[in-house]
Amino acid sequence: MEYIILDMEWNQPWPGSYAAQRPLPIHISGEVIQIGAVRMTEDQRILDEFQVLIKPKFFRRLNSRVAKLTGIRESRLKAEGLSFDDAINEFYNWCGEDCVFLTWGFDDIPLLSANMMLNGYDPVWVQHWYNAQMIFNAQTGSGNNQKALSTAMEMLEIPATRQAHDALGDAFHTAQICAKLDLKKGIADYRGSLQEHEDGLHGAQVPGCVSRRVYHDYEDKTAAMGDMGGKENLCPVCGREMTCQGWHTQPGRRYLSRNTCPDHGDYIVRIRFERDADGSLKVCRLVYDSSSALAENFDAEIAKKAKKRPRRRRKRLKAEL
Repeated sequence: MEYIILDMEWNQPWPGSYAAQRPLPIHISGEVIQIGAVRMTEDQRILDEFQVLIKPKFFRRLNSRVAKLTGIRESRLKAEGLSFDDAINEFYNWCGEDCVFLTWGFDDIPLLSANMMLNGYDPVWVQHWYNAQMIFNAQTGSGNNQKALSTAMEMLEIPATRQAHDALGDAFHTAQICAKLDLKKGIADYRGSLQEHEDGLHGAQVPGCVSRRVYHDYEDKTAAMGDMGGKENLCPVCGREMTCQGWHTQPGRRYLSRNTCPDHGDYIVRIRFERDADGSLKVCRLVYDSSSALAENFDAEIAKKAKKRPRRRRKRLKAEL
């Protein structure tokens, strides 16, 4: 078995352009224009490298932002780029069959799979993959937030010797990071790391947070909020259902409420809504101690709103003569 550390660059159409509006048999968020990869042995020694440019077929005009970021020019793609058919076959033959893919992030393999299906290929051979960010976070105590490649390199004191935003350059730097990790252990523990990332939402250990959980498969916000303030609104200490004192809207589809357990007092609950891939609603729920900074800010905000609330004038009833 060998590790294939993969990175890609892709082109995207301008919003509103014909290419962006044209329906495709398989939806793609970007069309792959460069594949870079590094082969690493099971004992984590770098063996060799692979790179290929791909001439775009669906989003033919190169987005100027992509060109600026990657340094790739449309003229170079036309002169040096292979067709997707030739490029993916070269990559497949180079990889071999007994390999595990590692990427820096969650985007590359799903996007490559969509490109393969659009071009008539079965992407099953690239589905054995792991996000090296999750392994890095778990083994360096970096919490659940996703680190930029350059940040991880700085943390491990790896000098930048290749061009950034070049598929092979980024794959090489990712391989150097992977060489300093325990990949076997990271893969064995991966499911737990992935769940921690999911349940951790967008941060590591949030100050004052005593409980965090993600709920799935809600049809609408009304049903979700009913559960969050009802049967799922449980005290983090004893598990009894708490009393919700009403939801207060926050920016970013967030809601806050003060909740009371008869035995253990008040907690602040924060929820956020997102859509899962199947269209159902996902709820990210965090519970904070009443002495946390979030609770203090919440109370201050509620008090401020109460002061601003206009007082209704009572109409005086005139006594009938």
